[in-house]
Amino acid sequence: MKIETNHLSPSSPSSPAIHPKYRADIDGLRAIAVLAVVLFHAFPSSIRGGFVGVDIFFVISGFLISTILFSSLDQGRFSFIDFYSRRIKRIFPTLLIVLIFCYAFGWVSLLPDEFEQLGKHIAGGSGFISNFLYWKESGYFDNSADTKPLLHLWSLGVEEQFYIVWPLFLWFAWKRRINLLVITLLFLAASFILNIWKISSDPVLTFYSPQTRFWELLVGAILAYIALYKKNLLNYLGPRAEQQTSAQKKYSVIFHLPAIVGIGLIVVGLLIMDKGKQFPGWWAILPTLGTFLIIAAGPHSWLNKFLLSHPLLKWFGLISFPLYLWHWPLLAFMRVVQSQPPSFEMRLAAVLLAILLAWLTYTLIEKPIRFGKNGNKKLVALIGIMICVGALGFYTKQSKGLPSRNVVKVNPDKNSGVNGGDLGQSVIECGISDNTEKALFGDCRRDVRGIAKYALLGDSKAAALYGGLVRTSDEKGRWMFIGGNGPNGAPVPVLSSDPMYAGHQRLLKIAINAINNNEKIETVVVVAAARALFQLKNDYSIEDLPDSKNYAAALAGLQSTTKQIIHAGKKVMLVVDNPTLPDPRECIGRVTSVSLLNKALIKQVNPRCEIQLARQTELAQNYRQLLKAVQATNPEKITIFDTYPYLCDAASGKCQAFKDGRLLYSYSDHISDYAAGLIGKDINQAL
Repeated sequence: MKIETNHLSPSSPSSPAIHPKYRADIDGLRAIAVLAVVLFHAFPSSIRGGFVGVDIFFVISGFLISTILFSSLDQGRFSFIDFYSRRIKRIFPTLLIVLIFCYAFGWVSLLPDEFEQLGKHIAGGSGFISNFLYWKESGYFDNSADTKPLLHLWSLGVEEQFYIVWPLFLWFAWKRRINLLVITLLFLAASFILNIWKISSDPVLTFYSPQTRFWELLVGAILAYIALYKKNLLNYLGPRAEQQTSAQKKYSVIFHLPAIVGIGLIVVGLLIMDKGKQFPGWWAILPTLGTFLIIAAGPHSWLNKFLLSHPLLKWFGLISFPLYLWHWPLLAFMRVVQSQPPSFEMRLAAVLLAILLAWLTYTLIEKPIRFGKNGNKKLVALIGIMICVGALGFYTKQSKGLPSRNVVKVNPDKNSGVNGGDLGQSVIECGISDNTEKALFGDCRRDVRGIAKYALLGDSKAAALYGGLVRTSDEKGRWMFIGGNGPNGAPVPVLSSDPMYAGHQRLLKIAINAINNNEKIETVVVVAAARALFQLKNDYSIEDLPDSKNYAAALAGLQSTTKQIIHAGKKVMLVVDNPTLPDPRECIGRVTSVSLLNKALIKQVNPRCEIQLARQTELAQNYRQLLKAVQATNPEKITIFDTYPYLCDAASGKCQAFKDGRLLYSYSDHISDYAAGLIGKDINQAL
């Protein structure tokens, strides 16, 4: 791209940036993107790949923003102040309204830990770093994701980070007379390759990281460059108004095919993508290439002119940004308040309300602020309010969710399951001398009050039990723990060459060696989630355990583990995994501090908060049989400790979330500290 030297300075604020000509079909494409995302979130079974709508947005944004940047730089009219002022007036008004709404609704509905997390997410959202926060917390598709009202701001974070980096990069390249097309292609390739490289080893990072997502916006940037400076290439991708020759008219049908192929790629993505596929990776090519072809086809293509330019789609496109911001908080808050997935009717009501709020926001707030008078005053006000909202979120995070709020007083105590933990008696030490290896584990602890006689080995289920074991132990036998679930996974006790257990082998072997080399350890207590042993498809139930094909592999692997431990002269106790119930926050019969909201939203307690003992035993039959089969290999050295008597009531035949008014579970389906004490006391006595 050749840049003349006699243009205005690129930092001159006197000349506004050039904006591309309005295209109704692009608003129609926005409509498809936002409706796909909304339907996916509200009715996931109806459109499993709806989340690719975000990728459509990325390409559109890259195209429009880069068109402004390329043309403004080329004509010497680019201004950083003008560019970022327009971005602020475009994004801040709606975002502020949604952030303030979330804080207000959270004030009257969320418990302290939830409100503390919301405060962090509001602070992150106001600073456009949400993608980094969620990257550190968990995955986009994890089972707690639907309780985070601002989860969807991750994509806004990626876009804003692009808006910060890309103009600066282009301006620098322009000043240095660097070929912008070549550099853009190189950066696109680097980002895409990084995306492919990391998708298998770190899918969460790849999903949220700007480095692995920028290539999608750069696809739009490449198209912007072609549209401005290589227009002849577009003649092969769609009909042009200037194509008037008889030959061009005769074969004009061919020029309509790229847009049809483009929409076909997007539809394929919507239909075949699901949560189980590694995304973005190669799969993201479907929506990004599809969007590229549709935009490149131009407004005169049949698809663009008659479908995407339809007034209804155009209207949804105009409100797409506020609709995107509104829909997810409404669905997430409904999920939190009702302590279970909302009914179809409630989700439909949330979607309709989101559409109404989006239209009102666009009409009454966004348009007047973007296009009205007193632009500089509005700009200063928007920046000031955003800083205040971010500071409020940070204050809420630092204040532990402001536990003095009335909603906390009118709800049952979620902390009734807390009972002292390990009494502060543990130190970070578990017999692993290599600090690099020690750092691999989520937990490496021992009771400081004496030499460890018992070792606890396992995943996060073992971590949930540890405090109760230490608290109820005495000088006759103290504890050491190696395991937990950390950034490198957990030492699931299955020594196996089977690929499905490959991620656990390194940690497990290090743990077993440390335990076996400790002559003071007499008994090893093994605790692991049944779903981990059988490698079940989800982490919130064992409904698929009876049909699992992994019994033989799990049995052989657990037998190998116990055999190595026994060979080192130690005994083994296998602890039966607890019944799988929902997160305790879904079982406390919560209410808001506003009676009107309670009448509209509060439903009966989640029926999943209890399970019939007979049903639980039936589901876990193969798992319990596996433990008995392992015990049978050496009954003198291997014992089984059953947790059901502590977590289920034989008289009523039910396994419930509460016992004597106290929670038996802490986070997800892990036992509470109170339950750990009940179980730990009798394990200590049995040993």
